Amino acid sequence: MSAHPSGLTIDLIVLAGGRGSRLGGALKPAVEVAGRTLLSRVLDARPVARHAVIVGPPAARSAAADQPSDALTWALEDPPFGGPVAGIAAGLTALASNVDEPAGWLLVLACDLPWGADAARLLAVAASALEAANETANAPTVDGVHLVDSTGRAQWLAAMYRAPALRAAVARLGDRVDGASMRQLLAGLHLDGLRDEAEAGTDVDTWQDVKSSTARLNGAIQPDPRSDPE
Repeated sequence: MSAHPSGLTIDLIVLAGGRGSRLGGALKPAVEVAGRTLLSRVLDARPVARHAVIVGPPAARSAAADQPSDALTWALEDPPFGGPVAGIAAGLTALASNVDEPAGWLLVLACDLPWGADAARLLAVAASALEAANETANAPTVDGVHLVDSTGRAQWLAAMYRAPALRAAVARLGDRVDGASMRQLLAGLHLDGLRDEAEAGTDVDTWQDVKSSTARLNGAIQPDPRSDPE
């Protein structure tokens, strides 16, 4: 796939390897919201990216729905359930093995974002603005941009990162990626927060979230601000 219309080259990492503990152990990528799986919905973000890697178990593959198999690369952190940082590391390794020319930016999305495509478009516009602002600088001054929800919570898994900065952050952790927190990974990176006025980063963690997101997608209710802490 060619560069985004903004001129950015973007690769996508979708993290789909969580346990779904707040969903009673359900396979989260396969959970349906308004008649479609969560994974198929977040993969609506594909048009902004050149290449996509899904980090998740083989059981999640059918949840990708009608995505052509040659358009996606699958990976899994080792050991499984190592958390989002281990998932990002596995995604980067898969990209390095399957992509000839590294992208300048990496879009990182959790699989539980029903409006992930909207989030991707917002982040691509923001990253493009950062790129334009840095054209005359000697070096990039911002390493990425992430959504910020209505409570002020940073959404690290609805974010666009400069690829060299994210790769360097993973390399610094080395064999400590398993179980590492996103705060540990991103420590030292200069990131901009983008207020998520449209609630494109609303995620699905519980069956109540499934119900409310389904109603919102079906037009039955207006979006409500999330008030629960991370």
